[in-house]
Amino acid sequence: KMVDPTLAEMGKNLNEAMKMLEDNQRKVEEENEKKYARKDIPGPLQGSGQDMVSILQLVQNLMHGEEEEETSQSYRLQNVGEQGHMALLGHSLAAYISVLDRERLRKLTTRILSDTTLWLCRLFRYENGSAYYHEDDREGLLKICRLVIHSRYEDYTLEGFNVLYMKQPVIYISSAARTGLGQALCNQLGLPLSCMCRVPCNTMFGSQHQMDVALLDRLIKDDVEFGKLPLLLVANAGTPGAGHTDKLGRLKELCEQYKMWLHVEGVNLATLALGYVSSSVLAATKCDSMTLTLGSWLGLPAVPAVTLYRHEDPSLSLAAGLTSSQPVEKLRALPLWLSLQYLGHDGIVERIKHASQLSQRLLENLKNLDFIKTSVQGKYFFSFKVEDELSSPVVVFKFFQEYSNRDQTSHAAQASTIQHPIISNEGHIYDTFNQWLGEQLAQLVPASGVDVVELEDEGTCVRFSPLMTSAVLGTEIQDIDHLVDCLKMKIPVLTSTLQLREEFEQEVRRTVSLLYIEDLGWPGLGVVRYNYHSDEKNDDKQEKELEKINTELLKKLNELESDLTFSLGPEFGGQKNCVYIGMVTEDLDVSELVETIAATGREIEENSRLLENMTEVVRKGIQEAQLQLQKANEERLLEEGLLRQIPVVGSVLNWFSPFQASPKGRTFNLTAGSLESTESMYVSKAQGTGSTPPPTPTSSLAKQRLPGQKAFKRSLRSSDGFSETSSISHCDDLDKLDQRPSNLFPGQEQGPLEMEGAEEQKEVAQAKTDTEDIHSDKSPPDCTKAEEQASQR
Repeated sequence: KMVDPTLAEMGKNLNEAMKMLEDNQRKVEEENEKKYARKDIPGPLQGSGQDMVSILQLVQNLMHGEEEEETSQSYRLQNVGEQGHMALLGHSLAAYISVLDRERLRKLTTRILSDTTLWLCRLFRYENGSAYYHEDDREGLLKICRLVIHSRYEDYTLEGFNVLYMKQPVIYISSAARTGLGQALCNQLGLPLSCMCRVPCNTMFGSQHQMDVALLDRLIKDDVEFGKLPLLLVANAGTPGAGHTDKLGRLKELCEQYKMWLHVEGVNLATLALGYVSSSVLAATKCDSMTLTLGSWLGLPAVPAVTLYRHEDPSLSLAAGLTSSQPVEKLRALPLWLSLQYLGHDGIVERIKHASQLSQRLLENLKNLDFIKTSVQGKYFFSFKVEDELSSPVVVFKFFQEYSNRDQTSHAAQASTIQHPIISNEGHIYDTFNQWLGEQLAQLVPASGVDVVELEDEGTCVRFSPLMTSAVLGTEIQDIDHLVDCLKMKIPVLTSTLQLREEFEQEVRRTVSLLYIEDLGWPGLGVVRYNYHSDEKNDDKQEKELEKINTELLKKLNELESDLTFSLGPEFGGQKNCVYIGMVTEDLDVSELVETIAATGREIEENSRLLENMTEVVRKGIQEAQLQLQKANEERLLEEGLLRQIPVVGSVLNWFSPFQASPKGRTFNLTAGSLESTESMYVSKAQGTGSTPPPTPTSSLAKQRLPGQKAFKRSLRSSDGFSETSSISHCDDLDKLDQRPSNLFPGQEQGPLEMEGAEEQKEVAQAKTDTEDIHSDKSPPDCTKAEEQASQR
């Protein structure tokens, strides 16, 4: 087939450019050199210009210049695929088509717009609809609000805000909607925030994220009585947080009763393209308008969002900005037009179906895990239908332990009065643990696209929304299995840490030299601080000493061979001069850990005080030595006389009559902290050792560990096991003693003395074995036998 040379060249250039931008296999040394290259510094434009290769190389350097962002950016570029290249080609073609003559441009844009609108209406079961293509996903709702205002206020085109002032419009929005949506609408429409009404979600029946229809009916009636005009209702087919769908059928009946416009948005609208659609989502096809975000659903970069709507008056649509007479604006649909044709109907359905299968695979695995609750599971969501659960492509789960051991009795007594499992500080602790869990899963399995979400009733949860991430990240079934495996590894750590937190707090509070710091935002065993007691009133000095001791304590703890992580806490919001202990396992010996921390802190404090005392002793010793040396010089002058001090006379006098004086030196004993004479050194020709220095204070808790056993681990052997092992080893030694060859010359027999010595050693070994058996829970006859042997000896 004949192809326009310009189009062929455009496609070739696009392929070369994408190939160059996606090529990120470069050495680290080259990246470091290019990171601060002179050509990357902005400067004046070159007079002769640059070629396309140089410009694209500069773009590549800017894209991959930041080392920490290199992995994520390159990963996304690798998953753009050919369908993404078609979308990018659409932007280039739109610029090229815009230079055509007006008549040809009008025919081309009309065809592109009509084809794309027809395909989307058939795909998502929205009959007789029109489409508005926009870059910002909130812009479609904004234009719909203007359309409804023009429809409900006949004189709005002439009177403007005066008609709104006479009868204030009201826009109803769910409290589970995305943050800032209502305020953005009011700002763009020029309406006060009083025109926005937030409708609470269900609190007693149904999902906690569905709009309360009965309460909405009462709110509308109250607004009508106050002379306001109910204008529009924004419902959700998949809330931004939990992915739940409102009761769209009942909401549509309510909107028809009060002549309100019903607009629906949400990720669950993508399931309308599947063969089987739940009744709750299928009701969205009867709404007045809906917004589709095909870019994230299908993994298409830079394609516009689409708002489908039904309205009979094209003049009002033109006044609201939903349609345009400018052909160039209709070219917004060109990237989507190319991409839909490239994927085809089966390709589009397959991508949405794949995302739904990923969510179902994860949900089925989560139901078999202990301590994991999903947002549609448990007694707090008892009225949420199983059909809705299976149709939602969003999976929200969290770690939660039904009741802790310490409060099991009290919780059982209060089970009838508690409406939510999270009480007092436990809610903050679970939020912290789930925040840590979500971050760990996102790091271990980046292809899954899980993130952390804050829900109003459940708190912090982990969310998996494959329709928003799987097409871009290339998520597969094996990634979900890997995610579940990582979750299984993290659950024992979370449960053991949660159970040992209270024990750790009690142990720290019982220890005199330690202070327990309650930090509900720390995901770990707890926070501890070594207390520095001082009689001085200088708080600044005491604070510096405290910081020094705890810093050294943290260093000492990290040097131990253990599986624990010790740190200074989070960069922002953490307590100062504290030791933060991370997640732990169930075999942790909490008492040994706390005692080791206390002993290490005391050791550091004593060493610090010893150093300070030694410094003061040395300073006083130097002063005393100076005084004694000065005194010794004066005595030497008196002994030698004045004549010996004269240079010439003293030399002659010393030659005729030498003066014999014993050397008098001083040595400073650091251990005793005193000056001593060196006369004994000159007599014995050797330096004295002095008194024995005091032992360095060390921890008394250095327990003997088995080979390969790390610190703070409970020993797997019991005391009985050690006693029996000792007894067996002694018996083996006794047998070896019987079979031991004698040190005799060839042919020489063992004498009575040797036999007697061997028997004596055998009796001693047997007595030792029997004594150990007494201490290791042996039977009474063995104890009697050991006592009889001891009395005979």
